[in-house]
Amino acid sequence: MRMRQYLILIFALVASSAGLAAPTVIVNVNVVPMTSETVLEAQTVVLNEGVIAVLGSVDEVPIPKDATVVDGTDRFLMPGLAEMHAHVPGADSAELDRYFSLYVANGVTTIRGMLGQRSHLALREQLLDGSVFGPRLVTSGPSFNGRSVAGVEQARQMVRDQHAAGYDFVKIHPGLTADEFIAIGETANELGMPFAGHVPVATGIERALQLNMATIDHLDGYFVALLPTDSDGYGGYGGFFEVMLANELDAERIPEMARATAAAGTWNVATEVLIEARINATPVAELRNLPGMQYMPKATVERWVASKKALLAERDFNPETAELAIALRRQLILELHKAGAGLLLGSDSPQVFNVPGFSIHEELDTLIASGLTPYAALRTGTVAAAEFLGTNAGAVAVGRDADLVLLDANPLDNIRNARRIHGVVLRGTWFSADSLEKRLSRYLGDGD
Repeated sequence: MRMRQYLILIFALVASSAGLAAPTVIVNVNVVPMTSETVLEAQTVVLNEGVIAVLGSVDEVPIPKDATVVDGTDRFLMPGLAEMHAHVPGADSAELDRYFSLYVANGVTTIRGMLGQRSHLALREQLLDGSVFGPRLVTSGPSFNGRSVAGVEQARQMVRDQHAAGYDFVKIHPGLTADEFIAIGETANELGMPFAGHVPVATGIERALQLNMATIDHLDGYFVALLPTDSDGYGGYGGFFEVMLANELDAERIPEMARATAAAGTWNVATEVLIEARINATPVAELRNLPGMQYMPKATVERWVASKKALLAERDFNPETAELAIALRRQLILELHKAGAGLLLGSDSPQVFNVPGFSIHEELDTLIASGLTPYAALRTGTVAAAEFLGTNAGAVAVGRDADLVLLDANPLDNIRNARRIHGVVLRGTWFSADSLEKRLSRYLGDGD
């Protein structure tokens, strides 16, 4: 009884400070907090003003008057997922609502935009205040690459300009010289601005780690770093993340590379599903019919199909080497995890066969196939993402942001249960699966 009175008092104080805003309450739910590998059974969770205000036993927590009540019986509440490698169109794009709706319907409540533009700065705030529907946005500025950067001084000034404009981080694309990359890294570090993305061929992994690169995306550069010193570096595949180097690698050095990455504090966003869908033996007809494809423009899907067919037809493409490359990349993911190097969930969407939101669940599958447990895989898109970004989301706990997913089964038992979405809480607002499906229905089978 004393506990119940205490919780009533706590809720009254929260409601009073929030101007008596009507809360949302999820009743009798199993909570997967993600701060530990556990399930808190029979809980009631009170959400108010966009945060988790109260969490406690269903027998102790009262349901506030005028609350929106969601029945959590036999369901599981976990933090929303983060897509840590997304490509976001301009704020005036007709595709924006399609992509954002797909993310949210799949439980993705935060995205890191890896190809930024100025319109994203205002869009970031509009998503936060709810005037635009969609996940939270963390945005880079326009990318630094061999075409956009012409010299060291320009590189330094571009970093300063993006920092002053308010972008969250700097995006690195291929083509930079070693001096340009070093200048970008040094200037970003001076300003306390993360830089992330590709590892320039001119510098390699070792220098990227020395410069405290925030994230390496796509496991870019690791295969080159694992080549024996006497290798001629023949790839023959147009340099698509060095997959055709697979049978030349010194795989015994993978644990060493993982330990070096952990020591440097650099995180990795593997986007493994992107690479595997491009080079694996899955028939194109099967990829065309993956879950979520029905929501993409037909012409877009056909372009993806043509892209894969063209890649497989490359003269130097070898399916056995591609299969080995997938195995070695999965081994690298597991060794990074074992070494304590940070892993972040990201699929590079929308990209070839990567439908926003849906591809995050495919990426989770690849992490399991690499040897991670469901808990470890889910951490990459929840508490780990929040830790990396310095945000208040990523866990189900009092005071945390109310970006949540309600599931019909326990995701710790089977990663596929993370797809069984009953509803999503976005900044404290409840959206049932039915309402999200209705939102997506406008995009079924449309053309470009």
